[in-house]
Amino acid sequence: MTPTTYTSRVFALETMDVPGATETILRGGRHLLSLLPQAFEGVGRIGVLGWGPQGRAQALNLRDSLAGTDIRVTVGLRPGSRSAADARAHGFTEEDGTLGDWLAVAADSDLVILLIADAALAAHHEEIFAVLEPGAAIGLSHGFLLGHLRETGGDFPPGHPVIAVCPKGMGDSVRRLYQQGAEVNGAGINSSFAVHADPDGRAVDLALGWSVALGSPYTFRTTLDSEYLSDIVGERAILLGAVHGIVESLYGRHRLAGDDEVTAYERSCENVTGPIARIISRAGLRAVRESLDAAGRDVFDRAYTATYPPAREIVAEIYDEVADGTELRSVILAERRLGAGPMTEIGGSPMWSAGDRVRARRAGRELPVDPFTAGVFVATMLAQVDEFAERGHPWSEIVNESVIEAVDSLLPYMHARDVAHMVDNCSRTARLGARRWGPRFQAAYEQIAYPAAEGPADASLVAAFDAHPVHEALAAAAKLRPSVDIAVV
Repeated sequence: MTPTTYTSRVFALETMDVPGATETILRGGRHLLSLLPQAFEGVGRIGVLGWGPQGRAQALNLRDSLAGTDIRVTVGLRPGSRSAADARAHGFTEEDGTLGDWLAVAADSDLVILLIADAALAAHHEEIFAVLEPGAAIGLSHGFLLGHLRETGGDFPPGHPVIAVCPKGMGDSVRRLYQQGAEVNGAGINSSFAVHADPDGRAVDLALGWSVALGSPYTFRTTLDSEYLSDIVGERAILLGAVHGIVESLYGRHRLAGDDEVTAYERSCENVTGPIARIISRAGLRAVRESLDAAGRDVFDRAYTATYPPAREIVAEIYDEVADGTELRSVILAERRLGAGPMTEIGGSPMWSAGDRVRARRAGRELPVDPFTAGVFVATMLAQVDEFAERGHPWSEIVNESVIEAVDSLLPYMHARDVAHMVDNCSRTARLGARRWGPRFQAAYEQIAYPAAEGPADASLVAAFDAHPVHEALAAAAKLRPSVDIAVV
């Protein structure tokens, strides 16, 4: 079981009641920024290596939060990086020493945050480790490197704190909600933190300070192992891969039933990213079913109970393949095969041609929840929740990785851009996983779930959903929800 309690010499902590336990959490907010110099004691320079979505967002948030202190944030990029121009456009320059070669920045930093692509980190981490100053802290926002080190027999260098702060949302969300929080205290993306090595006893406050500086409304504890498993599995399941499989299968089902392209898109993709996501975000999972009339609940129940068993089987399979290194090896092999070349896109399937027409007619329309789509989506989400619970993940991690990150970060972007855009523009690790597992969900639902949904609902599964402890855990987490919704333009 992942430990969930911790203490801080800098920040006032709270406890949150979750099913069967309590967890220690840090409630964030801009009123805590004055404490950052204490949290970052011994750190004069933070080096952020990489300028992808997370690198950009975290460098900017850290710089803004630490403005007026003696702590400098510097971006490190590989020679010839195409990202250098954008970093300069955002105010990081060679002239003032805030932009430089990645190894030079790593060598000159007291906290080195590794936000380069997973495959690049797997290939070059030894070079980075070799230049670190004694005692410099190593920061991660993902457990991928830990998995790679274990696969290859490597390890983090001794004598260095190794910490992780993992925002439960995409980089653009991390930055956008932080900016919205300039006027609304507490707006941001929740984060988990982990301490993997703590040779000098300062790692917890270092991680908490990093999370506060990113704008996290609340921060909860995990381990690097647990974060890696939940994050990689979630990308392939309800956060991305399963969403792709769900909407593709539902669109095809509605088209076969006689719906035109726009209606089929609205009943599938638009429903998931719009009304279903909004209800879950504001009122929880049970509220989706409760929003339906009696006939709609019957449809929901049949879809839910037909979908849950195959969904749970696939999520369990994903978890096993992540845990035993199979999924990591598939990513590394794919990166070697593809090199730096472009990946083919999924957005050419027939359903995506209707997206622009649907978005063009949103104004003034309140799309109702489609009960069948709702049942399929909620069942898939609960399948991931139950798999994580059975594997021993803490409730904060379960609800953030399975529910909150989906409805408050990713689905709003999918609503604005469409699901295909997200699959084709996420990190390469997530993109590879979604492309591998999305079709698995699609096939299982078309071949197993949807035919079974023609029969009566399984009353025991419906009762289990109604009494599920996730509702209590989500209600506790909702008390810490930011007071603003992300604005995607």
